[in-house]
Amino acid sequence: MPLLYRILVVIALLAKGAATAAPQPNVLLIAVDDLNDWIGCLKGHPQALTPNIDRLAARGMLFADAQCAAPACNPSRAALFSGRMPQATGVWSNESGGILKRAPKLELLPQAFSKNGYRTLGTGKLLHSGGTNLYDDYFNTEQRWSPLSPKAADYTEAELPSKGSDNPRHVTTDSQGRTIVLPLNRMPSDRAPEKKGGESFDWGPFDVPDSDFGDTRITDWAIGQVRQASDKPRFFGVGYYRPHIPLWAPKRFFDRFADDPGQLPPAPGGDLDDLGATGRNWAQEAVTAGSHATVVKHDQWRQAVEAYLACVTYVDHEIGRLLDALDASAMADNTVIVLFSDHGWHLGEKEHWGKWTGWERSTRVPLIIVPPKAQAERFAAAGSRCDQPVGLIDLYPTLVEICGLKGPANLDGESLVSLLHEPEKVTGRGILTTFDPGNTSVRTDRWRYIRYADGSEELYDLRTDPHEWTNLAGASAHESQKASLAKELERILAALDSK
Repeated sequence: MPLLYRILVVIALLAKGAATAAPQPNVLLIAVDDLNDWIGCLKGHPQALTPNIDRLAARGMLFADAQCAAPACNPSRAALFSGRMPQATGVWSNESGGILKRAPKLELLPQAFSKNGYRTLGTGKLLHSGGTNLYDDYFNTEQRWSPLSPKAADYTEAELPSKGSDNPRHVTTDSQGRTIVLPLNRMPSDRAPEKKGGESFDWGPFDVPDSDFGDTRITDWAIGQVRQASDKPRFFGVGYYRPHIPLWAPKRFFDRFADDPGQLPPAPGGDLDDLGATGRNWAQEAVTAGSHATVVKHDQWRQAVEAYLACVTYVDHEIGRLLDALDASAMADNTVIVLFSDHGWHLGEKEHWGKWTGWERSTRVPLIIVPPKAQAERFAAAGSRCDQPVGLIDLYPTLVEICGLKGPANLDGESLVSLLHEPEKVTGRGILTTFDPGNTSVRTDRWRYIRYADGSEELYDLRTDPHEWTNLAGASAHESQKASLAKELERILAALDSK
């Protein structure tokens, strides 16, 4: 066979292979702020109503033991989008400054996709702040204070003295011109009430159109983008704000509680008695929300639970609209879908409200990964569940591998692709969560070990004590288990320091 003929045959075969090769998958990354396990597929609350998140889990894989890198918006999102833990980026908390300023040389997730030929689009809360320039196209709108504007939610100078009193009163109007008195829950502010601004530790319904809410507007924009044709694979980031406080949502999502009042989470009295002073302080200090004592004093616990559940169902409704549009689009068969929350949220468990603790309620997050329909046979069956501990820090390397990209070499997480193939595979991993330097929490498939900066410790057996009501750190029968987890913590920290 002449050499020229052989060369032509090889070229023809390569061209045929390139023509028949599956195109790179699109990515739809759905972030939901402050969402704990109160969704149907995780069975975190008996009144959770999330049919669209549940149908997404039924299409892909539910990671039932997913942990955040840090239980606050800024450090968690910085870790996920950079693939690096706070030890590497210096983004430890909401007060640390953003990832773009603290670690400007890192290649963030949208940038990795852009560098590999993707068109990148974003909307809503993705990074904690900033980052709109990471995308080819980004849609911004008010989410936090919607259906009001920040100005409409802001206390005037004359009203400010009432903010921390037992009769807080900020008078404003909604989009229908009706007078609204904030806060809706009529509770005083526990967090620097003398500071000007709105009061976010609030909850209640607004009888206004869904379109008055930012989470509806970002869905509308994302749907419009999904319906457009593209000659490039696309990376979509869609960041929902609710159920972040204020827990405001359209009234219709609250109506179901008129005949079925919200059920309080299990939270026995004396739960903090076996903690040291440091642990009790983390529980009771009003850092990211208000105090449990104030909620109980004003008889607002049940109303807060109802509002949280209403906000979750509202966001689930918006996610459903987005998924319907995706399924009806040209992207339907070739899109990786990831849904996650940046951290959990306490609603009175351990006398705490908000995040920023090392306990399960704060560190555990929903995580669902749906491989492209066109590649479904390569992965575990739809509706699979993985109970191995994983971290949000693993998403960067996972998406890079699924999409066949070249990403950064020094990512701190591990790709979850092997678990997407084999969810029963035992990994033996411990997942680290940090909350300020020196405060660490390690979650394995059975245990949680917490060590605070002052050296005080907590140990919980999640198999027999899923609510973490019994601290075993001082029990001699569990001394060896505590020592083993402390050693695992040191191993994880040493591995991070070596990078």
